[in-house]
Amino acid sequence: MPILAAETSLFPDDLLENTSQPAADHNWWVIYTRSRQEKALARHLVANEISFYLPLVSKKSLIRSGHVDVHAPLFANYIFMYGSRDDHYSSLKSNRISRILPVHEPERLCADLLRLRRLIETEAPVTLESRLSAGRAVRVRSGAFAGTEGTVISRRGKTRLVVEVNFLQQGASIEIDDFLLEPLD
Repeated sequence: MPILAAETSLFPDDLLENTSQPAADHNWWVIYTRSRQEKALARHLVANEISFYLPLVSKKSLIRSGHVDVHAPLFANYIFMYGSRDDHYSSLKSNRISRILPVHEPERLCADLLRLRRLIETEAPVTLESRLSAGRAVRVRSGAFAGTEGTVISRRGKTRLVVEVNFLQQGASIEIDDFLLEPLD
């Protein structure tokens, strides 16, 4: 049982599905926050009605009273914001931002984030993958992850499916049976 309920990780709820036809004055921005300020910045963005995505995963954490479930950011210090120049300036007023990076391939970032969100929504154990190496591009044929595309890797003799966020050169992976995968050509 988590200590606190999960906070908003996506605002609005249909953000990743509705940015295929972006507004002329809106852009994607990758925000690098000050240490441990991701959720506080997310609350600021919701209060100012600024669109964002903060991938949160459930983790076990050890505190004095024992093990508890917490909702932690998958990518430490990163939030993905979609908004105008005015939204950009408003986010800076939070005083929780270290730097903001513009996104030069917004369609690719949005597609990566949508795949990542679908992976997290299955509630399978997700592992952070950094500095991804090239591997075989695959698609899941059936099961809970059907249609999910990613890269297959092997770790400790187990097959894992990696869903990448290329802009960050990071991603998340889940353990999966290789018979569920088909190569992308």
